[in-house]
Amino acid sequence: MKAFYLPLLASLALGWVASAQNVQTLDDSRYSLSSGGVTMTVDAARGGKILSFRLQDKEVLSQTRFPNSFGSTFWTSPQAEWDWPPVAEYDSKPYEASVQDGRLVLTGQKSERFGYRIRKEFSTDPQDGAFVIKYTIVNESGETRRVAPWEISRVPNGGLLFFDAQEVTGANGMTSLPFEYKYKGAWYTVDEARENRKVNADGRGWLGFADNGLLFIKKFQDLDATQPAPAEAEIQIYVNTGKTFVEVEEQGPYTTLEPGSELDWTVRWYLLPYDGTATPSKALFKKARRVVR
Repeated sequence: MKAFYLPLLASLALGWVASAQNVQTLDDSRYSLSSGGVTMTVDAARGGKILSFRLQDKEVLSQTRFPNSFGSTFWTSPQAEWDWPPVAEYDSKPYEASVQDGRLVLTGQKSERFGYRIRKEFSTDPQDGAFVIKYTIVNESGETRRVAPWEISRVPNGGLLFFDAQEVTGANGMTSLPFEYKYKGAWYTVDEARENRKVNADGRGWLGFADNGLLFIKKFQDLDATQPAPAEAEIQIYVNTGKTFVEVEEQGPYTTLEPGSELDWTVRWYLLPYDGTATPSKALFKKARRVVR
């Protein structure tokens, strides 16, 4: 019996230690998670943003340092509620960080204006090859409110964006984007213009971005046409003027939150090598679909 249980217990203990050590502390505010050669770096002091998502030495997120142009962040929707700039407690003020059972947990400050507090939990799922991000909106306003979750990830201006949809529409009064529709998907070869452009789309719970030998895929809740917040959408693509950055965005359901209640919403990130050309193809669409199956 001892010969059987001791190795088993040792194996379980090693597995627990590996899980607990998956979150690495880089300095006073930055943390990293790694799995399968992919590394995600998060900065608690800078709004809990994801600063980097890379495969070996290849980076997929925008690394510019102009405000609101780099990394990946989280806002509440609809935007009409707060307009611009982003709410500082969600987007730029420091979050409190802790490591719990191999997960990085960041807790934001309560917004005095809106009464929401944002919590972010980061972990990995090695079997699925995913980095798992759970966002939580906590209603501390004392009032019944309606809100939707919204993730905004910035990538460099280049490559190919695609998802499962047959139509996109211009958003926020901006010019639309030159999408083409083939192989059962919507495809946008990233270009540049002397204006800001944005589209809304009803997708199927995932989107992909191919560039620089990488395939970046997000998987999230598939919404029906009634679920997004007013004037918002399940998928949004924003292209900043010139050759600067592109925002790859998705939103969750518009939800009623009673005082003290919480809304959880999970997004799964994947980063894979891709040695094909960043052009629309049946093979690329199938590859992405296999990842999000």
